[in-house]
Amino acid sequence: MAVFPRLFLRPEVENYLKEIFTNQEIVSSSKQEAERKFETLLSHLAHPPSFTTVRVNTHLASVYHVKNLLLDELQKQFGELSIPVIEHPDLPDILLIPVIGPRKNIQKQQCEAIVGAHCGSAVLRGAHIYVPGIVSASKFMKVGDVVSVYSDIKGKCKKGAKEFDGEKVFLGNGISELSRKEIFSGLLELKGIGIRMTEPIYLSPSFDNVLPSYLFLQNLPSAVVTHVLNPQPGEKILDMCAAPGGKTTHIASLMHDQGEVIALDKISSKVEKVKQNALLLGLNSIKAFCFDGTKALKLDMIEEPSGAPPFLPESFDRILLDAPCSGMGQRPNMACTWTLKEVISYQPLQRKLFTVAVQLLKPGGVLVYSTCTITLAENEEQVAWALTTYPCLQLQPQEPQLGGEGMVGAGLSLEQLRHLQRFDPSVVPLQDIDIDSLRDARTEDMIQLANKDCIGFFIAKFLKCKSTLEKDHQK
Repeated sequence: MAVFPRLFLRPEVENYLKEIFTNQEIVSSSKQEAERKFETLLSHLAHPPSFTTVRVNTHLASVYHVKNLLLDELQKQFGELSIPVIEHPDLPDILLIPVIGPRKNIQKQQCEAIVGAHCGSAVLRGAHIYVPGIVSASKFMKVGDVVSVYSDIKGKCKKGAKEFDGEKVFLGNGISELSRKEIFSGLLELKGIGIRMTEPIYLSPSFDNVLPSYLFLQNLPSAVVTHVLNPQPGEKILDMCAAPGGKTTHIASLMHDQGEVIALDKISSKVEKVKQNALLLGLNSIKAFCFDGTKALKLDMIEEPSGAPPFLPESFDRILLDAPCSGMGQRPNMACTWTLKEVISYQPLQRKLFTVAVQLLKPGGVLVYSTCTITLAENEEQVAWALTTYPCLQLQPQEPQLGGEGMVGAGLSLEQLRHLQRFDPSVVPLQDIDIDSLRDARTEDMIQLANKDCIGFFIAKFLKCKSTLEKDHQK
């Protein structure tokens, strides 16, 4: 059941996406059905997925042990509410926690706080509200007040305002940890929790400092990617765009921390985050470098003794390119203020990174390309381009295959589309989950729902059948 307005987009962006989802190949059966599905997708993107997904750090503990610790934590957070923790049968290191909601009959309070859209999205997935996320608060807000929290989805509220009559979306109630005066005095740069959510519209566990060495919060398709890559102990693997390190640490964990995992990102603060996560999870096989992935190919044939980038051609067994993208599949997302120019700007960068990845991959090696977006240009069109540009690549079937097949419109064959995974949240209705419905639900049905009601995501897997070195020498 929809409780929020559908994703707000600039008109030119909405028209661009609508053309994709009503392209000639799709509307050959029914244009009306294609348009309905597009509207459904925009509605789903504004709502959170039906499950919180956490990955167990199997390098330090068993899934059974961590599951029991997590059940104890849920009991502390939710008291008498009995919320299950489900092991995923196809992703052995993944645990699923159902999200309760949308919860009705939450009484709105006179005291209000407005948060930014990004902060609001985090609240809908279980976070409390940190001070920097608070944009506005009622002039009489004191410590301990019950506060109704709203998201300013279009970014129109002025920082420090005492009231806001613009478009806002109710997220639930919380208790203020600080007064309005303390939050907006400007005397101190406050960073802690400003409002502790007690009655959110969607009830998810908070993972602030919860089992940090044992658990990693991760969207389900993001965990599928690493299993599709299928890293093996002793291999040398490159994660080209690694921050914040969720997939990097997952790769190292699946390799039993045996081998070498190289993680690149061009922003130093993000590289530090990768290193922190590796340290926290007890993984020693990861080497993280602040480096631009488009420049990661070494042009002379002298290897760096330090193992730092750039790298010699054909030096990696497997490469993950989780490419920078428009992020249009993220949930919940109630408003995207990007221009069309920004949305379509990623395809050239993705191709530059892909070109380097092909050259760095050994013959017989595996390259996995993924994005968290829904556009054809960044997904199926990139696959079609790659297969034409690099005859040495073969598209491979994926295991596990939890998403749907690829979308028509980029000229790929039906067999090629079946080798892709596109996670499309519009394929199932928006859920209305309460404790009673959980009690009656079958585990298999919940797992099927978790596989479908997730973020929008795309995965392609390639095998490099022959060397590209000979071709380079001939140029």
